[in-house]
Amino acid sequence: MRIYTRTGDKGQTSLIGGRVDKDAPRVETYGTIDEVNSFIGKAMTELDPSVFTDLLTDLEAIQNELFDCGGDLANVKANRTYKMTEEPVEVLEKRIDELMEEPPMLEKFILPGGSPAAATLHIARTITRRAERQMVTLMKVEEDIPSVVQRYLNRLSDYLFAASRVANSRVNVPDNEYVRSAKVFRNGGRAKKVEE
Repeated sequence: MRIYTRTGDKGQTSLIGGRVDKDAPRVETYGTIDEVNSFIGKAMTELDPSVFTDLLTDLEAIQNELFDCGGDLANVKANRTYKMTEEPVEVLEKRIDELMEEPPMLEKFILPGGSPAAATLHIARTITRRAERQMVTLMKVEEDIPSVVQRYLNRLSDYLFAASRVANSRVNVPDNEYVRSAKVFRNGGRAKKVEE
């Protein structure tokens, strides 16, 4: 099976219902979402199924939802319908609350790292933040962008933070606190950061 088409050799790519330059904000955004998805896939290979069944279930659902996000951003057809809804955002909120109850209390910023899975989840988290920033830019320059994707990315970065802490906690690897951090969390890290 031949997977190359040569149609992108002049710097353009196909959307659902049109073509744009490969560096267009829309393409940049859904490309970054694909990058997040790849690192989530890597994290899944680093999680022991006997210890992290719940996280693996979450992450598999998230991978599919990220595909939906990318598909929605790639759709420029008239009278289009979108796959993403508010339900996945609400599911992420519930899971964040559950996961943040599990690891030790947190008062200070932590450095990315710990177990291999936690480190990969932190990478996915920071790329998710980049995708969200790109999403905000895209919403400023184009109309009819599904804003639920931005909300989903915002919650996803929080979920990945919570999941990275659980990935460390369950294998008894401590989080590494930023040594010059002030106390920035209320309720031991079970609430939003103070400055947000």
